[in-house]
Amino acid sequence: MSAFETSENPAAPVQPAPRQPRVWKFVGTSLWGLVIFAAMFVGQLAVVGYLLLRQQGAIDFDSLKDVLAGGVTISLSVITGLPAVLLAIWIATRTAHTPFVDYLALRWTSWRNFAFGLIALIVLVTAWDLLSRALGREVTAAFMVNVLKSAQADNAVWLLVIAFCVAAPVTEELFVRGFLFRGWAESWLRPVGAIILSSLVWTAMHLQYDWFFFAEIMSIGVLFGYLRYRTGSTWLTVVLHAINNLAATIQTMWLATH
Repeated sequence: MSAFETSENPAAPVQPAPRQPRVWKFVGTSLWGLVIFAAMFVGQLAVVGYLLLRQQGAIDFDSLKDVLAGGVTISLSVITGLPAVLLAIWIATRTAHTPFVDYLALRWTSWRNFAFGLIALIVLVTAWDLLSRALGREVTAAFMVNVLKSAQADNAVWLLVIAFCVAAPVTEELFVRGFLFRGWAESWLRPVGAIILSSLVWTAMHLQYDWFFFAEIMSIGVLFGYLRYRTGSTWLTVVLHAINNLAATIQTMWLATH
């Protein structure tokens, strides 16, 4: 065969190189964070809209206020926000070609780290409770008391527990300590800046509280951020968050009856 003749067997097609996994940096994480937050808001708003449509009579400001303040509404909105957030984060991580579990550091850590985190959380929350009593403030936020009483009136305390102690910790930790921290920590912010900024975002998500509880939430957020960085485990902060919310719910129930 002449050197100028083509081969009867065509060359095998060149396979495109697989896309390399990556992590969204500061801008990408911030933009996706807005998308994820919007998804959570839409998921929660769907419940409010459904309950409003079930109201008898015309929908006015008073009926809207009653629905929004109800324990059932708040519980259901927190629960329905979870799948919306999971879907948005899944899209963000899939677009980055990184497995969902790896991107969010959904791995367990040692029991020693768990014990360290739990003790640190107990010490921190106890210090805030003592400070609250010293200042003559209520240990439990009025918002929590009102929501609990509303849930009790509707026989929906079980729903409130699921929302506050399961759905809320998973939603908030996967979003804040999972997604936001991961991207911001690998940007120019570095881990320290990511801990502070993600804690500020988490604090801003609790607008129902006053300045005192804002400060407490911020400090807990910094602790969770440090634990996320120190252990490389978002499941740890999910579990500690759930324990904290469960303890706060039990405390509110006890104080409301005494």
